[in-house]
Amino acid sequence: MTAFTVALVLVVAAAGLLRWRRPAWYWLAFGVTLAALRVLVRYRSVMEACGLTVPPARWRLSLARATNQPIPEPRPPRIRRLWPTRTGLVLRLKLRPGQDVFDIAAASDRLRHSFSMFGVTSREVRSGVVEVRMTGYDVLKRVQMPAKTETLPMRVPVALREDGSVHYRDYRAIPHALTLGATESGKSVYQRNLVAGLAPLDVALVGIDCKQGVELFPLARRFSALADSPDTAAELLDALVARMADVYRLIRTQQRITVDVPDAEIAADIWDLPEELRPTPVVVLVDEVAELALYATKEEERRRDRIITALVRLAQLGRAAGIYLEICGQRFGSELGKGITMLRAQLTGRTAHRLNDETSANMAFGDIAPDAVLAAIQIPAELRGLAIAGDASGGWHRIRAPHTSLRQAVNLCNRYADRTPDLPELAPFRPTTGTATELVPSAKASPATA
Repeated sequence: MTAFTVALVLVVAAAGLLRWRRPAWYWLAFGVTLAALRVLVRYRSVMEACGLTVPPARWRLSLARATNQPIPEPRPPRIRRLWPTRTGLVLRLKLRPGQDVFDIAAASDRLRHSFSMFGVTSREVRSGVVEVRMTGYDVLKRVQMPAKTETLPMRVPVALREDGSVHYRDYRAIPHALTLGATESGKSVYQRNLVAGLAPLDVALVGIDCKQGVELFPLARRFSALADSPDTAAELLDALVARMADVYRLIRTQQRITVDVPDAEIAADIWDLPEELRPTPVVVLVDEVAELALYATKEEERRRDRIITALVRLAQLGRAAGIYLEICGQRFGSELGKGITMLRAQLTGRTAHRLNDETSANMAFGDIAPDAVLAAIQIPAELRGLAIAGDASGGWHRIRAPHTSLRQAVNLCNRYADRTPDLPELAPFRPTTGTATELVPSAKASPATA
């Protein structure tokens, strides 16, 4: 009996230590089993307390009265499947007649308390079927990306969502995006994760960094073109517009519109072209968009109009030509001048780190998800890297990118430097780099996201 007591104390102590120091290990070792039992035991009473039950059908009431049986209890949504994940539980429910997915969403906070979980989110899988994702611990406190992620063309994992799933940047689905964040909010780390995800792909990277290149030029070996001033940026954007026109001419000559060609084989963008003729897709990263929009003289104003016009044209027409925009900045508002709101309208993806003013949050989410505005300006300063991500569908969620140091990003870009395509249109803007340097071992990443 003494040995059993000692073993039990050791197990409880180990569980407490894991829960404090390694919540992910605790969840996989102990938490997932306890949480599953808790959900199954409490399910009916919790659903009834949260108002997620429906009265029994009339025929059941009539049958109970006719046979002098007890009145049937209200029925909760039927559990179709319950399975664990590395961060929580997933519960798939079949709704009863008269129930709606918004009923589950409205009760998410009450379900979180009742099941003793850290977070609860829900989404509609199809009509009448709702998937409830429950997280067992704060996955954004210590971001750990899964070892294996889905690999698709032009789709890269960049962060972790609050429900434990991976947040992808899919350029085929969302071609252009806007990323905002104040100083020391984690925007640069998010950008490094984006470059790190794109580096192994067959894609040309083009950078515009008006801070004399301090953010993007260390990664120059993987970039096909770089600009470090507004003057150079204007010329580079004009070259991209010219490339876009050339690609459209190529698509036009390869459309193969004849009566015997199926509709699915008619080329309308670069992804419909044969692989041997397909131009290399281009991702344009603008590090600080406000520097391109500010001016002090008439000459700078003309340059500014030229830059914004080129960006708007690329945002409106670049997708089919395989040109994708990543616009980043600390501040984004209508006071940046004409064309800014037109540019914003073409940027489907929106990501906002901690912001210093509500105006920038409104520019990011006011037109697609007004309830995300308050969430964006309430991000605490100590949680660097935490962000709100949304798109034109109106949905939004909290994300956090894993910490990637500049040295780690540089090593990765040097490793894949041989994948850097040489585009003739952008040859004048190709960064000059020395010979390949030996990779410097990266320091161990900090658990906190910077």
